[in-house]
Amino acid sequence: KMSEVSAVMTKADIKPKSICHAKKWSDEVENLYRFQQAGYRDEAEYKHVKQVDTVECWPETGFVKKLQRKDNTFYYYNKQRECKDKDVHKVKVYVY
Repeated sequence: KMSEVSAVMTKADIKPKSICHAKKWSDEVENLYRFQQAGYRDEAEYKHVKQVDTVECWPETGFVKKLQRKDNTFYYYNKQRECKDKDVHKVKVYVY
């Protein structure tokens, strides 16, 4: 049983090769912004920490709809873009 757990851990613990900051807004940057607001690096870290297979998204836009923070409070997001132009450069894009 221990080996199963460690195999799952190593898959999710893959460290990014590099980090860069977003230059312009995109759907990907929007979702990264939402994960990072909730305290996660990206979707992979969220799924690993919360042990979920899927993230609730808006069907119309594909943007993340709801995230649970590490302290178990929830963040709810709008269908529309929330990451303003002035915040785009704060979003970290991880390269694996």
